[in-house]
Amino acid sequence: MTESVSSGQNAVPAWLQDQLLSLLQQRGHALLLSGPPGLGQYPLAYALAKAWLCDQPTPAGACGQCASCHSVDVRAHPDLHVLLPETVALELNWPLPSAAQDEIDKKSRKPSRWIRVDAARAAVAFTQMTRARSRFQVVLIYPAQRLNVESANTLLKTLEEPPGDVRFVLACEASHMLLPTIRSRCLTHNMSWPSTETSQQWLASTLQPTPSPETATTWLQAAGGRPMDALTWAELGLTHAQWSSLPKSIAKGQLGHMQDWTPAVILDTLQKVAHDTQSAWVGATPRFFAAADLPTLPHLRALEQWALRLSTWRRTVEHPYNAGLQTEAWLCDAAIVFATAAKPQRAGSPTPH
Repeated sequence: MTESVSSGQNAVPAWLQDQLLSLLQQRGHALLLSGPPGLGQYPLAYALAKAWLCDQPTPAGACGQCASCHSVDVRAHPDLHVLLPETVALELNWPLPSAAQDEIDKKSRKPSRWIRVDAARAAVAFTQMTRARSRFQVVLIYPAQRLNVESANTLLKTLEEPPGDVRFVLACEASHMLLPTIRSRCLTHNMSWPSTETSQQWLASTLQPTPSPETATTWLQAAGGRPMDALTWAELGLTHAQWSSLPKSIAKGQLGHMQDWTPAVILDTLQKVAHDTQSAWVGATPRFFAAADLPTLPHLRALEQWALRLSTWRRTVEHPYNAGLQTEAWLCDAAIVFATAAKPQRAGSPTPH
């Protein structure tokens, strides 16, 4: 679930504003914004790059009015280089190199989900050019965990000793996937989690029509408290009744309200049911669903093996399999898991329900 930022929108979400002010005081040339998906790494990196390039920056960041800010918003600033997987670039409306766009248009190949080594080389070449108009040259990399080994190694020397006034900002949603040599060359900023109230207020101000508090709470619950991910559930029109009914439908092998969802979203939901069911087994509070919405607990060993299979399937969820057959296989597997008898309880163990 890729984060987005509205082109031309200068307002930074409240939970990111304090982080932006802090980062603008940092003196390092390479910043790594690290945290789980949905906390705003990309909008924060975008706001930071825009502030660095602004002709008339304010203490709160970019002015949003100057020619430089306009150039960033229309994806045409000569001192900004954005390093993205092609799939993400297309989603966020960043232009691709003409050669890559031609190959994709002619269906010679599909857009890459990884940051290609030729794109990394282009970023290095960009840093060796003379600044066009701003105080700095900026390279924005998102999501940084999509750098493969070759791409990461291509950037290492430049990241360690950039020429001139070059600044890097790497927005990352899985820092453990980055090469240690990349992490060691960056000043790491751990993303802050917004409060539920702050997230609800942001959703209410962002979406039209304004969602009810119950609906916004449901989206945040489905997203694990991460506001940017909550937008995905808003786009699906998820209701409280639909979300709360899903665990028991899945336990019966039924698609329920997921029939129009993509395989990636369906698999994400299955993993959330597995997570919360495992939490219930050890007496922990479920994260994504209410405890009363969970099905009867299956055998713990079957549950653990199911969670492992879901993690394995996550690696190939974007493969062009037959989506219907793929989903049917997942749900049949879930039904088999929940059909297993719950393990006999010992004193102090969680009670199946």
